[in-house]
Amino acid sequence: MSQWLIGLAGTDEGHWLAVGLALLAALTHAIFGALQKGRFDPWLMRGAMDFSYGLMAAPFALFVVPWPEPHMWIIFAGVLPIHLGYKLFQAMAYSRGAYTVVYPVVRGTGPLITVLIAGIVFNERFSATQWLGVALLLGAIFALAGVNIQATHVGRGRLLQALGLAFVTGLFVALYTTYDAYGIRATADPFTFLAWFFMIDGIIFPFISARHYKRMADKPALAPLMRRGFLGGLIAYASFGSVMMATRLDTVGEAAVLRETSVVFAALIGWFFLKEKVGLARGMLMALIALGAVVVEFG
Repeated sequence: MSQWLIGLAGTDEGHWLAVGLALLAALTHAIFGALQKGRFDPWLMRGAMDFSYGLMAAPFALFVVPWPEPHMWIIFAGVLPIHLGYKLFQAMAYSRGAYTVVYPVVRGTGPLITVLIAGIVFNERFSATQWLGVALLLGAIFALAGVNIQATHVGRGRLLQALGLAFVTGLFVALYTTYDAYGIRATADPFTFLAWFFMIDGIIFPFISARHYKRMADKPALAPLMRRGFLGGLIAYASFGSVMMATRLDTVGEAAVLRETSVVFAALIGWFFLKEKVGLARGMLMALIALGAVVVEFG
């Protein structure tokens, strides 16, 4: 299967498969984010999800996929600090702001920086029409964040903290998207990178979560938390795995932009499951986000 996928890179079939994977990543990442922000404390939930997908990846990394090439160990060493920084800032942002406020800022910041970095690292270039699509998509995302900010009842100081943390999280999104794209292209077998990535990435945060759990006055039951963590671990494979594979098959910038249609799915999840209102303004902005993605794709 690895050779078949690698053979699709640079072809029309590979391009459309990458588009499908990026959109799958958008949907599943919105679900992943909602799980982290939902019923349980975001610090605990992230630890449960990391523990689950790290444990599930271990037998595949150690016994199924080809062993990493020597140069990959340096790349894997960079995975830990980059993704740890992303998860720390995301958990802090979720602890201070509503999901529909924090998530659009994170996802709006990430793709713009990713497109710029990909132009330098991978020599990718967007056409004028595609840049128009990027502007439309990101403008609508930040406008959506603005509408959500007006509707929130969080104090101004706490809101500014949440927005600042969300912006820094978005910078980490751009960094890990580009770094992971480089990593998955640096190995002969993309599934080697994916298996080792999930195993390594699941190591540290469970310890942070355990420390956070010990400090809590009102500790939640562990069984329901771990059940959700297991579900989140499965979703992580569809979310992070899909977008990384998309960057292997096609351009990094386009995959990053298309993934940020996750904001549309996040708004719908916030409406249906977290009981957060959508309204006409949000609905129109969600349509503009989708339109921006279409313009990027067909530009």
